[in-house]
Amino acid sequence: MVYSSPLVPATYPRRYTEPLMALFRTRSAAVYGIEGYLIDVEVDMYPAGSNRDFVMVGMPDTAVKESRERIKSALMNSGFGYPNKAVTINLAPANLRKEGAGFDLPMAMGILGAMGTVRRADDYLLAGELSLDGTLRPVRGALSMAVCARRHSIPNFVVPIDNAAEAAVVEGVRVFGLRHLAEVVSLLNQPEQFTPVPPCVQPVPGTEGAAPDFRDVRGQTTAKRALEVAAAGGHNVLMIGPPGSGKTMLAKRLAGILPPLTFAEALETTQIHSVAGVLPRGAGLLLQRPFRAPHHTISDAGMIGGGIGMPRPGEVSLAHNGVLFLDEFPEFPRNTLELLRQPLEDRMVTIARSNMTLSFPASFMLVAAMNPCPCGFYGDSTRECRCTPAMIQRYLGKISGPMLDRIDLHVEVPAVPYKEIRGEEQGASSAEMRARIECARRIQQQRGYTNAQLPPRLLRELCRLDDSGERTLEMAMRRLGLSARAHDRILKVARTIADLDASEQVSAKHLAEAVQYRSLDRNYWS
Repeated sequence: MVYSSPLVPATYPRRYTEPLMALFRTRSAAVYGIEGYLIDVEVDMYPAGSNRDFVMVGMPDTAVKESRERIKSALMNSGFGYPNKAVTINLAPANLRKEGAGFDLPMAMGILGAMGTVRRADDYLLAGELSLDGTLRPVRGALSMAVCARRHSIPNFVVPIDNAAEAAVVEGVRVFGLRHLAEVVSLLNQPEQFTPVPPCVQPVPGTEGAAPDFRDVRGQTTAKRALEVAAAGGHNVLMIGPPGSGKTMLAKRLAGILPPLTFAEALETTQIHSVAGVLPRGAGLLLQRPFRAPHHTISDAGMIGGGIGMPRPGEVSLAHNGVLFLDEFPEFPRNTLELLRQPLEDRMVTIARSNMTLSFPASFMLVAAMNPCPCGFYGDSTRECRCTPAMIQRYLGKISGPMLDRIDLHVEVPAVPYKEIRGEEQGASSAEMRARIECARRIQQQRGYTNAQLPPRLLRELCRLDDSGERTLEMAMRRLGLSARAHDRILKVARTIADLDASEQVSAKHLAEAVQYRSLDRNYWS
């Protein structure tokens, strides 16, 4: 867009003998958290002569400042040349920090607009990193930028070809996936010759993969039932058992029995992965629930989010609407585990900085697995435990009481007997389990919440107990010394078990099974 100021009369005396170039504006977007914010890129030129022939203002970071050489080489190698003028670029609003190389393309087009090569760019949002030969490289957060374009009624969005599929998910915005700077110039000057990318909601071939089947797991009937209950209500699970009993094998199959993502869930999940830069190249909308399994050496920022500069989403946000699996649970640093307490309660991570506060969604199912002791064979009838009581208590003490309270189901996964390993009997398949889980989830959808997220005001109404149920719950609370939070979680799990039975009433047998999943921690931690 070319500016002309009515405040300066045409007869105003000029200081320079050369004519002044026009001021030109393009539009781009910056991503903070998972939201895109509109950025105006203003480019001005004036006769050279100053030592500072390229000035950039508006709180750019190092990557943005380094774009000068990339832009200059890209323009020269693309055949457009570079003006022998001093250039000033303003990234507005100036009070927001600008990060990343995605501003290369709008700044280059702004320079070309000020040179007169590009006529207008009012109706376009531009984002892309430039190679030295003018090729467009992908950027992070293209989906969030497309949402920003729709929010500000900008009809067209120009991105590198590798980002086109994810950006095209947003309705109401025409997305153009291009490969080279010269194509962008042609699009802005002759838009009728280009066709927007069609919406893409299918996964890229080779990225979807079939989830492993529960039928592959031999034995472990109790653990399978517990994971089915957990998936039906969105509950957190802790599995305790010796090495080789199948804890990891069970956990990897959990995401395959969860209900499919809704469009809103898929859109939000894809936004997070796009902002984090882990979305597969060329992928559109993510249709599978994420399964994240970080190593126990992960840092606090890697788990929760943050880092140097602009905070990035951590593993808890990348597992949003999916499963976060923590194997060797006590091996994680205790302070890292304690940081999980707030996301488990609030389903959100808030990261505060001196100049901004960002929030990332973190609604996930926590699945943790651990051995009962350092050697792994405490309580095993076939192998002798070599750990002293002090070693066992120190090992188990890495998991705090408040953290255990936030895990709904505690499940023992014993070693599988030889006969079950070699037997021909097969349990329920993932498809059969998923069918029962989807029926239970449909019941919960009518209430507006999954059972794990039931608010206290609805808990008593939906979990009314008869006399037998009251006696069962009272006895469990007294004998196990459970907290008020554990009381609520027992009721939520019992409600899920009743939903799996298609029962409107929570009966004593549902409560008894729910209490069973809370008693294991007393066997080890008491």
